[in-house]
Order: sequence, then structure tokens, then C-alpha cells
Amino acid sequence: MKLTALCYIEKEEQYLMLHRVSKKHDPNKDKWIGVGGRFEENESPEECMLREVKEETGLELTKYRYRGLITFVSDQWETEYMHLFTGTDFEGAIKKCEEGKLEWIPKNELLSLNIWEGDKIFLELLQKENRFFTVKLEYIGEILHSSSVKVW
Repeated sequence: MKLTALCYIEKEEQYLMLHRVSKKHDPNKDKWIGVGGRFEENESPEECMLREVKEETGLELTKYRYRGLITFVSDQWETEYMHLFTGTDFEGAIKKCEEGKLEWIPKNELLSLNIWEGDKIFLELLQKENRFFTVKLEYIGEILHSSSVKVW
């Protein structure tokens, strides 16, 4: 089982997106995703997200929300529970990221990027839902086989 946290940092109707192009052996190779990563021992979801944002972007979030829990099930990878956040205020300057290229992308262009099919589901929920939600995404290979959504 894999525990992760991911954050979509917002500014002027844009999200800071990470184009995963740096690592050769990366399940997210060439995909666009938010900023985040795996939990370290004894971290809470919030602590993981804040640390990953700082490490990958150089930014310190000063205002953020816990938005949802995403469960990824796959025939190729271990089950992942991803804690999803959005950040709206931050301090600092963006630094070069070792994971790939960081870029501000207008929210209305996100679905045209090379993103996971399941990510489209929770990105749309981030735009239209103000409540907490859970999403379960089941993949066969890289193909989304099924999904379920619950808004609380």
C-alpha cells in the first residue's frame, strides 16, 4: 500500500502543474500532475503535502484545503491512497524541480494536457465541488477501467 499527498496550487485561474519528464523510470513519465509525493514515516497528510510542495517548488503554502481522498487500484502497481489538497496562498519563489518542469497552466486547458484519465475526474470535482469527496479509480494497465465518486 502506498500513501501519498498531492496539491494543486492555484493562482489567477491557473494551477501550478508538474510535467514529469526528468526520471527515466517513472510511472508518471510525460504526464502532467500536481505537486506531491510519498509520505515519510510518522507524517500526517498535511505534513507530507507541505514538505513535498516546499521540496519540489520552493514555495511555502500559507493557505490550503484538504479536498479529497483518491484511491488508485491497478493490476500493475500497488494500491495508492492519495490525499488531495489545493493551495491558494504561498510565499517564496519557484525553484527548478528535479522531478520535471513546473508551469502555470490555465484551469480551462488542463484537460487537454497529457494527464491520467482518472485525474480528469477529480480535477473537474476541484472546479465544481466545494465539499470533500472520495474517488476510487481502477486501472488495467494505463487504461481507466472503472471509477466511483462520493461527495460528502
